[in-house]
Amino acid sequence: MKKFNKLIIACDGESASGKSTAAKLISKKYNLTLINSGLLYRYASKLIIKNKPKNNVFFLKRKFRKISYKSIAKQNLHLESISSHVAILAKDKKVREIINKFQKKMIRSNKKICVEGRDIASKILAKNPKYDLAFYFKCNINVASYRRWKDIKKKVSLKSVKSSLKKRTLMDKKRKNSPLIKVKDAIIIRTDKMSKKQVLQRMSEYIEKLN
Repeated sequence: MKKFNKLIIACDGESASGKSTAAKLISKKYNLTLINSGLLYRYASKLIIKNKPKNNVFFLKRKFRKISYKSIAKQNLHLESISSHVAILAKDKKVREIINKFQKKMIRSNKKICVEGRDIASKILAKNPKYDLAFYFKCNINVASYRRWKDIKKKVSLKSVKSSLKKRTLMDKKRKNSPLIKVKDAIIIRTDKMSKKQVLQRMSEYIEKLN
């Protein structure tokens, strides 16, 4: 396995496509700082649902100045109420600017990093700094729905989870600000056709080819 002084990986994909698990695995293998941008939006949704602020932007600016990524990552943010809210919140350009600023600050202080989300290669790591490798994750909707259903301990129906995932992905792809897209040089990873071990192996093969 190669040792890297600098390695910047972008992981994009649809809801429940397996990108979070893959990003965790590759980050652990290559000792990369991991940022899950989806968690940042989920945390923002959780705060708004709980506090019902009069001005979301002013409120979130203040909250994101005081919080660390580690604190956010420890929270339970995969409740169905948050999932329903976050797709709408993510369309807000000013909210995206707050979260992008938070991510950029972390990225600039780490030369070895893996950032996972929906606009990473196309926006967050498009330049200054630019990703060394971009991966785009896809998964059959039936497989993705079942995985998410198990993740949330079967608290809602499988049919409801499937409907929610379809709606979220459509909103992500159709939104005006930073839509979910596959950049030209992104490597497609089909997680419904590979085990976790195979996904890690496939990603590692591309990383090892880097100069």
